[in-house]
Amino acid sequence: MADLIRKRLTGKEEGFTLIELLVVIVILGILMAIAVPSYLGFQARAQKAAAQANIRAALPSIEAYYGDNGTYVGMTVANLQASYDAGLRLSNATTAPFNAGGIISVSATSFCITDIVGTGNQYYLAGPAASVTTTACT
Repeated sequence: MADLIRKRLTGKEEGFTLIELLVVIVILGILMAIAVPSYLGFQARAQKAAAQANIRAALPSIEAYYGDNGTYVGMTVANLQASYDAGLRLSNATTAPFNAGGIISVSATSFCITDIVGTGNQYYLAGPAASVTTTACT
């Protein structure tokens, strides 16, 4: 131990060479080139799944509203959150064209909701008997 301290104090200990440092930087670059695309792909899949899950999670609240009122007319995200599900994740689609989603249209017997998570992950549900799609409903 004393020998190591003596070497350090006398300055005889050598550091890394430039070649060693360059090799480490190249290895880190290769690892990053592999990891970043994988991460971005994972992130896109997670956003897609989140948007679809948000729409599916809204269905029980929407159907409860229909069961109580006999119509979808008058249904808003605010009254769904207040009366049926405080954790509803859709936001009001009338506030901005590219927000987190919401109710697009309602009629006495049908509805159209959407949700957006991230960029380019917009999903729609034209209900009550349709499935979640990327095709816009009216």
